[in-house]
Parts: sequence; structure tokens; C-alpha cells
Amino acid sequence: MTFPEWTKPGIYGALGGAIAVSIIGFTWGGWTTSSTAQEMAQDLAAEEVTLAMVPVCLGMSEADPDRTEKLAALRDLSGFSRRNAMMETGWATRPGSEKPDRDLADACLAGLELDGS
Repeated sequence: MTFPEWTKPGIYGALGGAIAVSIIGFTWGGWTTSSTAQEMAQDLAAEEVTLAMVPVCLGMSEADPDRTEKLAALRDLSGFSRRNAMMETGWATRPGSEKPDRDLADACLAGLELDGS
């Protein structure tokens, strides 16, 4: 079977248009692959869990009998050393976990507002 001569430009145009729409959709249109969407969802879930644990961290800090000394030590530090010291206090350890969480330590430091006091 032979196709009319005018179909060749139509097929090339449709193919070029599909490629152009795909490029525009993935770069500017916000399209993502399923693996990228799943990774974004996992990141968002981890952030939300961390934010939900901040009141627990603050509660643990309020219940700590050595709170005053630990807060004074945290105020004297800055940057990574402050976060590491926060992790050593035990306040940034999630219930049921044995190791402190860095993201929770950062969020808890922000909740304590050490710089504003």
C-alpha cells in the first residue's frame, strides 16, 4: 500500500510536535516521572514527620532537670556544633529510636528560639 505524498509532512509534523510538547511539558509544565513524584512525596512526608515531632522535642527539653545548663551550653555554640550538642542532649531522639535525628535537632533548635532570647 502506498501513501499519498502529502502524508509525509503530516507525520513529520506530528512527530516533531509530540517531541516539542514533551520537552516543554517536562521542563516548564511541571510534568514529572513516577519515580520523581515518589521521591518528592517521601521527602515531604519526612519533613512533616519532623515538624510533628518538634512539640515532643520541646516537651522533652522542658521535662529535663538539667535544662538550664544544657540551654546555656547551646547558646554558647553556633552552627554545626550547636546542632551536634542538641543531638547529645537526647531531646532530638524520636521515641522508639536509639539515635538522634539531625533534622529534628535543627527543627527543635528553631523551636527553642535560642538566638531570640
